Amino acid sequence: MTDHPDRPPPETPPPLSDPRGNHSKAAGIRPPPRFSLARLLPLFVLLAGLAAFFLFGLDRYISFKALGEHFVALKSWVEGQGSLALAAFGLLYALAIAFSIPGGLVLTLTGAMLFGWAANAAVVIVSATLGAAAVFLAARFGLGEPLRAKAGPTLKKMEAGFRKNAFSYLLALRLIPLFPFWLVNLAPAFLGVRLSTYVLATAIGIAPATLVFSIIGEGLGVVVEAGGDIRADRILTPTMIAALVALAVLALVPVLFRRWQARRGASGS
Repeated sequence: MTDHPDRPPPETPPPLSDPRGNHSKAAGIRPPPRFSLARLLPLFVLLAGLAAFFLFGLDRYISFKALGEHFVALKSWVEGQGSLALAAFGLLYALAIAFSIPGGLVLTLTGAMLFGWAANAAVVIVSATLGAAAVFLAARFGLGEPLRAKAGPTLKKMEAGFRKNAFSYLLALRLIPLFPFWLVNLAPAFLGVRLSTYVLATAIGIAPATLVFSIIGEGLGVVVEAGGDIRADRILTPTMIAALVALAVLALVPVLFRRWQARRGASGS
């Protein structure tokens, strides 16, 4: 059966579009995210909470001096409240991390002195991870996705390299307490890291330091009850920092090994 030469060619169906001519939306293609006040609202809330913390002078309560002055009263309150006090502490810790409030070491030691090292370590790891995830999601939703949509080839290349070894990189950053916790919370949001990878690396990465500080904190409770004081330089000793740095280097070993293999393969081909 042959085509009739006089028959007009079939018409090409028009592209899917809505009445306003938005072809990509009607075709099911999601347009790149744009900057907007609605997307930035979660970040504004977190920043407002941080500003209010300093505006009302609440920072004076998260210090070693305040801990020594109010420890007896806190201990008495915890003994009266039981598990409710531990839940309240966990919520407070998660909010402190979410609002990027400084004083994580003080809070960790306080929890260990009040609840014991085991209960404190478990609550701190869970609460800190939840608080960090809140910052990560707020940053990714408000700024990360729009910035990545407008990123040039250089940033995309850096993003691809980070994502390839995201778990090892994040684990190393979490293991070393020299890097500000809030900075490590924010940076992965702009590099396309998956939430599951972020949460897992955070929980595992903060565990060693949390356990160490919790054990130290439980012992400090006896010192404070006897009238002794707490000093940061007695806790963050060079030996402890060196041990945590060594753990971070170990976390980067898989990345270095894969790069060595890739260079060896390239030179041999």
